[in-house]
Amino acid sequence: MELGVSLSTFAANSENVIDEAVRLAAQAADAGIDSVWFGQMLSYDAISVSATVGREVPGVRVGPSVVPIYPRHPQLLASAAKTAQAATGGRFRLGVGLGAKNMLEPAYGVPYPPPIKHLREYLGALRPLLDGRDDPFEGDTLVSRPSMPTAVPGAEAHIPVIVAAMGPQALRATGELADGTLPFLAGPKAIAEHIAPQINEAAQRAGRSAPQIVAAIPAVVTDDVDEARSRAQQQMSFYDAIPSYQRVIEQSGAEKAADLLLAGDEDTVAAGIREYAEAGATAVTLTQTDLTGDQDRLRTWQLLGTLKTANP
Repeated sequence: MELGVSLSTFAANSENVIDEAVRLAAQAADAGIDSVWFGQMLSYDAISVSATVGREVPGVRVGPSVVPIYPRHPQLLASAAKTAQAATGGRFRLGVGLGAKNMLEPAYGVPYPPPIKHLREYLGALRPLLDGRDDPFEGDTLVSRPSMPTAVPGAEAHIPVIVAAMGPQALRATGELADGTLPFLAGPKAIAEHIAPQINEAAQRAGRSAPQIVAAIPAVVTDDVDEARSRAQQQMSFYDAIPSYQRVIEQSGAEKAADLLLAGDEDTVAAGIREYAEAGATAVTLTQTDLTGDQDRLRTWQLLGTLKTANP
């Protein structure tokens, strides 16, 4: 199983966001971690960060988790992704998501399209572009007519598209049109009973290979579990008000986002990770590993390296 970490708060206290991203990714690589994901913010661009980090830190796979497809046009997203693929020598994955309408529509001032139709049309337009083809696409929510060649030398390797899909319709679209899903706050119960069956069935019906299920799990190895849970509640309460997350949290048998935090000693967190694997996750990426400081973050990352060594 691939083991990774997702970074979203690394830029908060850094003097230079790229220097800090490279420093942390190098630590992850030294710990034996397979992949590093960078959360997309309204400040830095996660694809650009991924490209630079992947070039500077050999061995680790990189990608954004995740870039909202609205309102970025697929031609622009594809060109950025192919540039990152060339920069990293084929170690880039593109994480995308629908985003939250109540955040994105006011921020950009343009109407939010019907989400599932837009996701399907977007993935339909995006895949040829990522493959360096200039196919036009005509849809109800977007039109893509490349006026110049789109191939990027050095980016010929397949760029996996991983969608943050958790609802039934999004999972069906992802299984049919993308390479996998990256669910966040979906516990083992939700993955085993809802996410894995639906996306696998959709991929099978479409004649595609089994999709990746990259479970994003808030987790930290710490001796101060109460403090970790308190900080998780502060950081993650935002998700409790978003309907898509409310559903998957409930499907996981939890009441709020912070309930899904994996916190405790190495044995406790390792056992929790195994539950995700048994539920159908093909990869795991830990988030919020810095909840209780750098020492616990490093302790958590070292656990992942140990698990990777024990189960290559």
